[in-house]
Formats: sequence, C-alpha cells, structure tokens
Amino acid sequence: MTPPYQPQIRAATIKDAPEIAILAERTFVETFIDGFGIPYPPDDLAAFKADVFAEDITRERLADADHIWEVAVIDDRIVAFSEIGPASMPHPDLRPEHAELKRLYVAGEAQGLGLGRTLLERALARMDERPGPQWLSVWSGNDKAQRLYRHYGFDKAGEYEFPVGSWRDHEFIFRRDPTP
Repeated sequence: MTPPYQPQIRAATIKDAPEIAILAERTFVETFIDGFGIPYPPDDLAAFKADVFAEDITRERLADADHIWEVAVIDDRIVAFSEIGPASMPHPDLRPEHAELKRLYVAGEAQGLGLGRTLLERALARMDERPGPQWLSVWSGNDKAQRLYRHYGFDKAGEYEFPVGSWRDHEFIFRRDPTP
C-alpha cells in the first residue's frame, strides 16, 4: 500500500473468491495462531482450512443470495471483508431469518486504517433491514473485539464451542436489538 491510502468499499463478486479465500485463511492464521497462540493440532487446522477457506467454498458462499459480502480494496488488493447471512449459532432465541455477522476480517497490514469499523457499520446497517435481533460470535479470549462489539450495542447472550476440526474454541454469542 502506498500513501495516501484510498480505500474503496464495494460489494464482493464471484470473481473475488480466490483473493477472499486467501485473505480469510491468512487473517485467521495471523489472528488466532500468530496473535493469540492457539495451538490447533495440524490435522484439525488443515481440515478447518479445507472446510472454510477453500476457494470453491468461498465461491459458493459468495453466490448465496442470503449472504451479503463487502470488500475493502486498496491499491487493487482486497485487504478486508465482511460477510453477513442467516443466523445459525446454537442459541434458543436465534432464528434463521435473523441476521448474523459471519465474518469481519482485516489483513494485518490494513489494520488501524478504520476499515474494520467502516465494514462493521455498513454490515450493521444491512442487518437492520432484517427482522429480529442481530447476532455474531467472538472468541472468548478476544477482548478487543468484544469491546468493539459492545460499543456497537451487542451484549453477551450465550456461549458455545466452535469446531476447528475436532478442536473446540470457546466462543461467546453476542446479540444486538436492531435500531428502529
């Protein structure tokens, strides 16, 4: 990235699948393995990457009309993205017609530029268009993200074990009532 940074926020397209898949996997590794030091067993991590970050899986999710994706682009490279879709976490009040922030990933080199907040605010505006509460999950050890989500009106509503292969991450379920 060369200064001045001129980010462009736009809807993601199917053509973005290869770049998003690579960015998603890299950001997951940077955050949870390099940053938080979670010792995922190699076989579990490999299975998770194949199930979640593969290009064909990303392409399928991009093509799903129930999912809304946006990307932040700097210097013709995708450096961040958000994905919202039907809620699917294990909580008794959750319904598929509710919106869930599925992912909000910002590459390490693009952090601190406000892209995460921009994408979050745009995602929340889209989530406000759906009925009922809004949902997201956040790793129990990610205090910074929890503070950010609380700032935007989310509160802890539950907990669950998120599978990374056979490994389980302890996740918090956050809920927010939409703005009128």
